[in-house]
Formats: sequence, C-alpha cells, structure tokens
Amino acid sequence: MSTSKMAAGCERVDSSHSMDKSITLPPDEIFRNLENAKRFAIDIGGSLTKLAYYSTVQHKVAKVRSFDHTAKETEGDPLYEISMQEEVSARLHFIKFENAYIETCLDFIKDHLVNTDTKVIKATGGGAHKFKDLIEKKLKLRVDKEDEMTCLIKGCNFVLRNITHEAFVYVKHADSEFRFQNTHPDIFPYLLINIGSGVSIFKVESEDTFERVGGSSIGGGTFWGLGALLTKTKRFDELLQLASKGQHTNVDMLVKDIYGGSYGSLGLTGDLIASSFGKSATPDKEFSKEDMAKSLLHMISNDIGQLACLYARLHNLTRVYFGGFFIRGHPVTMHTITYSINFFTKGEVQALFLRHEGYLGTIGAFLKGAEEDNPNQYSWGENYAGSSGLMSTSPDLNPMQRARSGTFDMLEMDRLERQLVNLPLLQDPSSYIPDTVDLSEDALAREYWLYCFEEALDGVVKRAVASQPDLPEAAERAEKFRHKYQHKLQTLRHQPFAYGSLTVRSLLDTREHCLNEFNFPDPYSKIKQGENDMALKYFQKAVKSLEELSWEQRQFALVRGLLAGNVFDWGAKAVSDVLESDPEFGFEHAKLQLEERPWLVDAYDQWLERLKGPPHKCALFFVDNSGIDIILGVFPFVRELLCRGTEVVLASNSSPALNDVTNSELQILTERIAAMDLVIQSAVKEDRLTLVQSGSSSPCLDLSRLDKVLAGVVRERHVDLVIIEGMGRAIHTNYYAILSCESLKMAVIKNSWLADRLGGKLFSVVFKYEVPPGHKTTTLDHVPVTPS
Repeated sequence: MSTSKMAAGCERVDSSHSMDKSITLPPDEIFRNLENAKRFAIDIGGSLTKLAYYSTVQHKVAKVRSFDHTAKETEGDPLYEISMQEEVSARLHFIKFENAYIETCLDFIKDHLVNTDTKVIKATGGGAHKFKDLIEKKLKLRVDKEDEMTCLIKGCNFVLRNITHEAFVYVKHADSEFRFQNTHPDIFPYLLINIGSGVSIFKVESEDTFERVGGSSIGGGTFWGLGALLTKTKRFDELLQLASKGQHTNVDMLVKDIYGGSYGSLGLTGDLIASSFGKSATPDKEFSKEDMAKSLLHMISNDIGQLACLYARLHNLTRVYFGGFFIRGHPVTMHTITYSINFFTKGEVQALFLRHEGYLGTIGAFLKGAEEDNPNQYSWGENYAGSSGLMSTSPDLNPMQRARSGTFDMLEMDRLERQLVNLPLLQDPSSYIPDTVDLSEDALAREYWLYCFEEALDGVVKRAVASQPDLPEAAERAEKFRHKYQHKLQTLRHQPFAYGSLTVRSLLDTREHCLNEFNFPDPYSKIKQGENDMALKYFQKAVKSLEELSWEQRQFALVRGLLAGNVFDWGAKAVSDVLESDPEFGFEHAKLQLEERPWLVDAYDQWLERLKGPPHKCALFFVDNSGIDIILGVFPFVRELLCRGTEVVLASNSSPALNDVTNSELQILTERIAAMDLVIQSAVKEDRLTLVQSGSSSPCLDLSRLDKVLAGVVRERHVDLVIIEGMGRAIHTNYYAILSCESLKMAVIKNSWLADRLGGKLFSVVFKYEVPPGHKTTTLDHVPVTPS
C-alpha cells in the first residue's frame, strides 16, 4: 500500500476492503515488509490489538576494498574502491490498533503475505479466544495461545534490555512531562505492577524466574465499573476525561474537614484524604460526575500505590514498573499513581512507567514463538525511521494527539550485527548518562538544534545524491528521505520525548536511520575516499617534522596536530562551508584557526607532567573523522604512545556516520601507513597496535552500548588510558563520563552557538585530562557545559 493511501485513511485498499474513515494514520506505511514476514504473534486486549512479526530487510551497504598496491602505482591512484552491496538484516515489527479495525487489518495482511512457511500465530491477551476463529479463517494460521503473564514479563525484560530510554518518571505540569531513566546494566530484580481489571504484582528476578507475589481485586475494572454506575459514562477514556476535570475535595473528606487543620502529632497534613467519598453522605447535596470520577480515581490509585509500596518493602526492591490497561499512557492515572508512591515511600521509590508498555504482551508472545532463533542472544535497537514514538499525554499541550482512538502506533526493532555491552572502565555503569544536555528539558537548546538540523537538510540531501552518481533514482529517494526526516523533526518539536530523552545524539541517529531507510548508507563515502588519499601523501613529511622537534615541543605539536585534524568535520556547518568554498583549506590552515592557550578547558600542563612519568600499559582511542584527522592527527599521536611503550587499541565505528572513519576503512589506512612507517609496521606485527569495532554507527558515543569484543580486548589488555576525540564523542556525549582509569577528552568547538554557551568562541579547544576519583587529581577546575 502506498504511503499516501495509508496517510489518507479513507481511500480504498482494494476493490473489497477500505479503511474506516475515522482511522487517523501517520504518513508512513503501517504493515511494512510483509512480503518477507514470518513468525507472527498477536495480543488482543479489551480494546486494542497488538500485532508482531519478524521480517528480513534488504538494504544497501557501502563496502570498501583495498586495491592491490604491489604493482607500481601511478599518481592519483585511489587507496581503495567503494562498492554498494545488498545485505539482509532482521527486523521486528510491532503495530498497535483498535479492535474495531482488526478484520480490515487481517484482510490487508492476508492480501500481502507472501511467506507461506508460517503455519502458527502465537496469541495472548483476553481477546485471543474471542478472535481465534476470525484469525485462523483470515490468515490460515493456527492460533497457539500463550500464557498472558509470562508474555508480559518476557516483553518487559526485552524492552528494558534493548531500549535505552524505555522507563520514565511522569512529572505533571513540567516542561517535559517525561523524565527518562537510563536503564541499569543489570535490569533485575524488579517489581512489575500490572493493573488490568484487577491488580497483579510480580517479582522478576531473572529472564525465566518470576513469581506473582500478590494482587488485588480493586483495579482498572473497579474504576470502570463503579465509575459507570456513578456517572452513567460507559467508555473508559471518557471516564478518565471526566476525572481530569474534577475536584476530588468536593467529594472526599480531608483531615482538615475533621480536625480543622493538620493532625500534627500524627504527622498528617490538612490536605490529606481522610475518607474517600466521605462528603457524599451529606443530605440534599448533588455531586458532579467530574468530581465523583476524580474521587474514585484517587481512591483506587492510592490503594494500588500503597499495595505496591508494601510489596516493594517486603521484597526490598526499589525498581517498580507499572503497566496494564489502567495506565496506557494516561496522564491522570500516571499522576495519581506517582503521587501515591511518593507519599507512601516518602520519595524513596519512584513510580516507573514504560514507553512501550502497550507492546509487552505481544513482544513476549513473539519471543516465545521465536525461541529456536534465540533472539535474546542478540542486541536490538529501535529504528526511529519506522517507529511512531511516544505520543503526548497532555490534553493541554497537544489536544489532537490525545485522542488515541483510531491511531496506529508502530515500533520497529533492528537486530544489530554486534552484541553490545558496557565499557568495563565506567566507574559506575548504573549512573552513567552518555548525553551532556537533555534537549527535552532545555527549550532554548532544543529550538536551536532542531533549527540546525533543518538548515543542514539541503546539504545532506545533496551529499546523498552525489554519493550515488550512477543511480538515476537517487534524487527521488533523497527527496523521500528529506520528507521523512522533516516529518520526524516536526514531531520532535511538538513531542521532544517521542523517542526518549531528546539529545543531539538522538537527532543525529534519527537522521542516519532515515538515510539508511532510503538506501543511502554512506553519503560521505566519496569525500572520505578523497581526503584519505590526500592526507596519506603528507604523512611521512608530518612525522619527519615532528621528529626534528625537542621532546617537549613534540608533545605539544602532537596535541595541536590532533586538535587541528579534528577541525575537519563535515558534520559541523561552520567547517563544511569552509571546505566546500575553499578546497585548498588544509592541515596548516586548521592549526591557525585554533585558539591560543590557555584553551577553554586546558589540562595540557597536567598531561605533559604525566608523560614525564612511566608509560601507560594500554591506551584505548575512540577515533573520529577520516582524512587529515585520523592520518595526520591521530596516527602521529598514536605513534608517540607506541614509542613510549604503550600498546594502543583504535576503536572506530562499525558502520558509516557522516565522515567518521569506519573500521573497514581504518584497516586499509593502517595497512598503508604501516608500509610507510616502521614504528606502525612493527606495532601491527607485534600486536601492540590493534583495531577494533566500537559497535557504533553514530557520530556520538554511548559507552554503555559497545561491541562485546571491544569490552573483552579492554579487559585482556588492561587498558589504563582512554582517549575520546571529537565534538560528538567528547562534548555532546561523555563530557561528564567518569571512568575508572585516566582519560583524555579532546575536541575543537566547531559551532558558534555551543561555543558561546560554553563561554568560548568558534574553534575554542577542550582538552580534559582526568584521573579516577580517589586518586590525586591533576585536572583544572570543572568547567560546566550548560549555564547554571
């Protein structure tokens, strides 16, 4: 089905079926890639259906292959060739829609389903029995029922493990209603409070170990049933809407209504509810539907909150997640539950909600059906290009988004090539936050960066088309990319919390996802190729000039060269404008652009003193850009470390992002440099210089999601120095990261607005040398990245 037809929501799908006119659909295809779909699962609740399936996605990847340089080379011969190849990867699709449209959706799936190997659909939820015959008739699949609670917990484990900003705290009336929590490396143990018709409380201790430790018959069904009797309102959402407008103090008896004020000796404030519905016995007084609905909501939420707190204390658990039909992203219920938990635990326990709470059952049912493939052995990542994101819950902020009825929500998860784990050198993985600024909570910064990404869009489109000159349809695909990314930026302007905390990293990653969606895997491939070829010609000259310097002069020249190399960043508009207008702009020009010392953040003197001491055992270097940066900046610096007796591990991106060097490109560059330089050559041969994939495909760096192989190398080599280079990796992310070993964080600020915020100017330098807490520090006073 075409995007336009799905967006319209009222055009005919085929001659016999049409989507109901009341359905509101986002401007994306809904049931994507059905021709390659298999392993279906479905979770049918009282009002919503959640469908899951696995598909294989074919997409283009940019591959580099070294030319044979044994023969005599001619001037202008490129170092390597670039080719576009097709690869197949795995994707999970989750779609949520109202039960009223189940037959239409099943018809659409039936008409587009090509894979006939699928014989079974895993099903869970109360409606699975009701719709069993319809599903089997339409899809010709046998319905295999799975235990609802097992599926719920399997799904919860999966999203907590694979989606970084899955859990959030709800804060009513805040600039950002959602305060996302970084997932703890070890997600267990936790308490899951599932509020459906009644309440079930589960203690989850591991992937397969959980027990129902308690529950209550007073839950969402109670609220709905009593609410219907009191207000004559039959729809659950309408009942909540009434409650949102009500004033419970008109119905509830408060402490001050009994004692005239607070009850000081018992520590009870006057505004506390002493008796739910206590005023309703007043003779000859009428109470509004809104006030009664609000009182009822408070009564049930407080009961559930107290119950949750008692079980959390009984089992000594601080992580308490809430889900179920009663929650379902409703602001009123999230607020009342949050208030109740805060009151009964005196703020010691937070009520945590889940961004994809509605999908837990179907994710779990899918995992049960896919156990032979063991999906839990892989790491998965949310595909922002194909996911709806979290809608606003605030009726005031976004009235159109609040009407959930008839809306199709989507979540897509891509299987990652590498299994991702924490960097073992994080001081405290549970408190590590990669991003320096949360744009969800900083309106000025949010508006600036959204504007920046919108302004850069023309350049990205142009670069994407230029990277595929032999493909005439590239221009059309680039326009589709532009449309999709513009739509994502507009969504994020109104719903900055859609994909978790909004950060510069998430904006960059969303752009990369959209580029990949339209088969632009490496728009900067030709630029990188040309810059690598050019920089290699100057490598030996650069090394020779460094060797002519005294030891102390050379150390400063190496750092200055590394910083100058980092100027060559096509992701920074101030730099890309210069590089496009002045092709002659080179390494020496970049050095002249750098600010003179003292730098904005300047710990160079402490670093120099450290170099006078014993060498580090092994340095882990997270590298940044191709061309001058890696060849004339990083390699001379690495060469000096090797000469000192320090082993070096170079960690580069597993796949392309902007003009960042990838692992496959770095392998070829290292081989070529080794042929020119005996120090590099011997280090490679003796395994003192190692190249490892970071597991990342982002211009930024999340140290909690790194390639498992890299983590193993860090342990084996006993890394005692971590070097992080570049604005994306050392400023936008990891500026505040605390490591258990020495670290260098280096970057040139190539954005005027950010430089101004930091108290500097364009091309200001950040050079942070940090030692682990508890050791004698040699860093300068802390310089904040955001104003106080």
